[in-house]
Amino acid sequence: MISISENAQKHFIKLLSQQAEGTHIRVFVVNPGTAKAECGVSYCPPDAVEADDIQLPFDGFSAMVDADSKGFLEDAEIDFTTDQMGSQLTLKAPNAKLRKVADDAPLFERVHYFLQAEVNPQLAGHGGECTLVEITDDGYAVLQFGGGCNGCAQIDVTVKDGIEKQLIELMAGEIVGVKDATEHERGDHSYY
Repeated sequence: MISISENAQKHFIKLLSQQAEGTHIRVFVVNPGTAKAECGVSYCPPDAVEADDIQLPFDGFSAMVDADSKGFLEDAEIDFTTDQMGSQLTLKAPNAKLRKVADDAPLFERVHYFLQAEVNPQLAGHGGECTLVEITDDGYAVLQFGGGCNGCAQIDVTVKDGIEKQLIELMAGEIVGVKDATEHERGDHSYY
């Protein structure tokens, strides 16, 4: 779940040696699954361990993860580096803002995840967004566009050459195309 580099482990052991016996570290996500998600690391004294915490044992300490943060910390990495500028602890959690879905999750969840993780960050640069409305029985993902995408002159290119092409490739045999359910109206919000 969480990879902690050897340097970071040594750093934690040094810090924990100055704490009460039995103190571990806690790795957590504040506002998990949102655009405001932030990861953190703190001390976790023995009386702060919850019954549903996940304990990840390392050599000399354990990392505690609360059940709510678990899915958002998949593939997380913690490192500790030292250079001429000083020392820095870094935590990378690629799934903190959006929980990764399993490969065998329902099709709707997998398409929704793809849109939120891959498509919307690109559309956000143009003030746009898209959401999955439904998946039809004949395999079409029906999308609703908003923000700067509403009225954009490039929407057909975005839908056909971008999103549809990627979805058909990623979910071959399950998705055959994309349909746009948006009533596109040009306006000040549109991106040209």
